[in-house]
Amino acid sequence: MNKSYFYLDMKTHELEVPYTGQKRRVRVLLPKNYTNDTDTRYPVVYFHDGQNVLYSKESFSGHSWKIIPTIKRHPDIAKMIVVAIDNDGLNRMHEYSAWKYQESNIPGIQFGGKGTEYAEFVMEVVKPFIDETYRTKLDKTHTAMIGSSLGGNITQFMGLTYQEQIGCLGVFSSANWLHQDAFDRFMERQTLDRNQRVYIYVGTEEADDTDKTLMAGNIKQAYINSSLSYYRQLVAGGVALSHLKLEVISGAIHNEEAWAAYLPDCLRFLGEHW
Repeated sequence: MNKSYFYLDMKTHELEVPYTGQKRRVRVLLPKNYTNDTDTRYPVVYFHDGQNVLYSKESFSGHSWKIIPTIKRHPDIAKMIVVAIDNDGLNRMHEYSAWKYQESNIPGIQFGGKGTEYAEFVMEVVKPFIDETYRTKLDKTHTAMIGSSLGGNITQFMGLTYQEQIGCLGVFSSANWLHQDAFDRFMERQTLDRNQRVYIYVGTEEADDTDKTLMAGNIKQAYINSSLSYYRQLVAGGVALSHLKLEVISGAIHNEEAWAAYLPDCLRFLGEHW
């Protein structure tokens, strides 16, 4: 096989975050032959937690989403532009939640609440920059967003808030139970896009070392319940069953290695009509 088949080009940009004034690293993975196929436009997949997407050596868990091997090993998956947006380290918990939530073991300390501002950064700074700089397909059908854990939370929120611009969602191991009531109220007020495609993944053994201290030790069920609730809400809102996929994975734990195993399925499902 011609090794050039596996050639992928990556670009790195530093974009200013309006609410912090700081630069944020945004990396762009271009499909093979992007520079040669000058008439071709591509779907775009946005990932939160960009540090965990590309290389295991920089991933929080020591294992990345393996997006580059996924693209190389599965040539049936539609060609796409991948945009990996770094998280803001210690501020990640604030940015990836549109609502504040209480850490039960640290009285008086609240996290979250910056999600709306972060969403605006992605949709009003990052996306316009990507669309202006690269040959993208601008319509929502060809715009996807993927996130895991708290990145799943903000993906769900943005998928509702920006339904006219984001047509495909990959929600992995969402920690939406942290602010379930607020999210439910928000979702009830929305008229859902019946054509949005949503891939939902949850493991039966979710819970990292931090999570295990929460929810009176019932954290594994909380993850499952939250994902099932989201699925039911989408169905009740009229989203076509053919546009929804729910994966409840027996024995799967809460890390990038588990999520990477199902990334090909997610991309195939979201890109079914690309």
